[in-house]
Amino acid sequence: MIELWHNPRCSKSRAALALLEERGAEVRVRLYLKDAPMGDELTAARAALGNPPAIEMMRSGDKLFKELGLSKADPDEALIAAMAAHPPLIERPLALKDGRAVIGRPPERVLGLL
Repeated sequence: MIELWHNPRCSKSRAALALLEERGAEVRVRLYLKDAPMGDELTAARAALGNPPAIEMMRSGDKLFKELGLSKADPDEALIAAMAAHPPLIERPLALKDGRAVIGRPPERVLGLL
């Protein structure tokens, strides 16, 4: 089962979901804007991604990032807390399976979990 942190308004997220479904993958869609991940879930997702800097999980070009006064130099813990408090900052789509994760940019990256 692949869990997909999905935003249906995002074309990349819709494309990733379609690719998985076309290949018959069992997908559990998590509408992360409505069902926001907690800090521990974000930390676990980061570990599944291979522990990149937290900024790599964020939409740092988003207007909200700037409005909150965030910086790419902020500590990982602060950035994870910001994503937990403001889920639109989470880069999408994020796919997780069996302790592994990928950010679907480009969407085809999610196929690596099959």
